[in-house]
Amino acid sequence: MKVDVLDLKGAKVREMELPAKIFEAPINMDLMHQAYTRQMANARLGTHETKVRGEVAGGGRKPFKQKGTGRARQGSTNAAQWVGGGRIHTPHPRSYEQSMPKKMRQAALRSVLSAKAAEAGIVVVDDFEVTELKTRVMAETLTNWVGDATALLLMPAKDQNYDNVIRSAGNIASAKVLLANYLNVRDVLNFQKVVLPLKTIDALVAHLG
Repeated sequence: MKVDVLDLKGAKVREMELPAKIFEAPINMDLMHQAYTRQMANARLGTHETKVRGEVAGGGRKPFKQKGTGRARQGSTNAAQWVGGGRIHTPHPRSYEQSMPKKMRQAALRSVLSAKAAEAGIVVVDDFEVTELKTRVMAETLTNWVGDATALLLMPAKDQNYDNVIRSAGNIASAKVLLANYLNVRDVLNFQKVVLPLKTIDALVAHLG
């Protein structure tokens, strides 16, 4: 698949061929769904807690005598049918973590990148260095690349330039900056365009095989 390589002004510099193994892989919707579900599940803290009968305060002696009142017998106000009593079958702390083999995760990423490429959602830009730490400048550059679309900007490595890009784009609501080895299905699906500097493509090839 051939795509245009853009400069900072959004002008075409040249054409290049995207790695077919990553951007023309079979699109497996089931695998993408599994990876997305796993990511969302693993993000859950699982710290929800409710008190059962033995944990609530109060209770103790019988609320009233066993017989002669005409009411149903009760042993404690800690029971679930009483206001302030314990709860039954309610959430307790647990882990929602799901496992997924590495090769399956990589295949899901190749699949989602291929789907994004098929709908012209991949934008390749010449390697760029951020020297002016201004949100306005970064916003103008992103507009030159993607117009009004939301953008996921993938950086090749965590270096000084990455830090500069993070600082420049941090207040742009329609954009997110991410390292190539932190690529995930949710972010690719949530943004309309994926912006790839040339060096990031090499990082993706190394990361996804």
